[in-house]
Amino acid sequence: MKKTLITIFLISFVFIQLRAQSVDSLDFKIGQMLIVGYPKQDIKPTEQTISDIEEGRIGGIILFEKNIKPSNSYIKLKQLTWSLQEKAPIPLFIAIDQEGGRVNRLKEKYSFPKSVSAEYLGDLGNVDSTRFYAEITASTLAGLGFNVNFAPVVDLSTYKNNPVIAKIKRAYSDNPDSVVRHAAVVIDTHRKYGVISVLKHFPGHGSSHADTHLGIADVTDYWQSKELVPYKNLLEQDKVDAIMTAHIVNKKLDKAGNPGTLSKAIMTDILRDSLSYDGVIFSDDMQMHAIAKHYGLEKAIKLSIQAGVDVLMFSNNIQGSENRTVDTVHKIIRSLVEKGEISTERIDKSYDRIVKLKSMFN
Repeated sequence: MKKTLITIFLISFVFIQLRAQSVDSLDFKIGQMLIVGYPKQDIKPTEQTISDIEEGRIGGIILFEKNIKPSNSYIKLKQLTWSLQEKAPIPLFIAIDQEGGRVNRLKEKYSFPKSVSAEYLGDLGNVDSTRFYAEITASTLAGLGFNVNFAPVVDLSTYKNNPVIAKIKRAYSDNPDSVVRHAAVVIDTHRKYGVISVLKHFPGHGSSHADTHLGIADVTDYWQSKELVPYKNLLEQDKVDAIMTAHIVNKKLDKAGNPGTLSKAIMTDILRDSLSYDGVIFSDDMQMHAIAKHYGLEKAIKLSIQAGVDVLMFSNNIQGSENRTVDTVHKIIRSLVEKGEISTERIDKSYDRIVKLKSMFN
């Protein structure tokens, strides 16, 4: 009990300190809602990137394999994350997709430890093996300066030919109880090393027959209610740090046919209200073609924030997508607030969730 009270006090103290350090302006709060891809394979950040971080115009950076130097990779990547983080007025989300298996940025060819797929671990059915590989991943990420991992995937492998989930072995199982068992171990291990784990992709991408990187994926005829079970059970176990959206269309859940990321019916009515989740919601990449090719940038941003998304991600990593600059996205959100299409209270809610999450892991 004493240890719990001390932990609560420390979290509250850090939270107050973060709020005191922040500019606490609308522009700063909007900046905390943005994660962007880092454009170059360069240890030294560009002047523009440093300026964006120092002024609070972005709240996070996501890194990909393209950002990893082929030699002396660990040291150079650590230098990059350190140089980014030291400029931030409050801690940056420094994020990566390090699921293991196919979705693996820190590859063995760069002298990083071996990783395995979720399917491999699910088939083994041994949570000690899951914990072993989670320890390797989480400790490596923490050492490199990452504080967010967009993992584990809690989608079910309900459609075995799903081109972006089951077919590339990203799901533990088609059984939600098995998914929960493995995901809980991964989450606990990441917490041990101070790394935020982000469950994905809500409300379930396992039944899709198409790839949202390339266009619309409509799961209306395939989606099953059991795809919500991992989120429900992990929330009940207090195992959820954050959640990522899916760009899938599901008219069973949203009669208007808006993709999950842009759907108030899915993100607020189901996730926030029905499942009682009040933590941070990250969007999947807003440049994926399911969004970028079918919605204008302003409309997509407006609908996502109105839906309940807290952090919008623009990875600059999708081939053929227009490069969305920080200034462009920032101006759109500010304009939406000034026009009254998004309230300042809505921005405040996201800002408070984001700062609270950062204070708990830094």
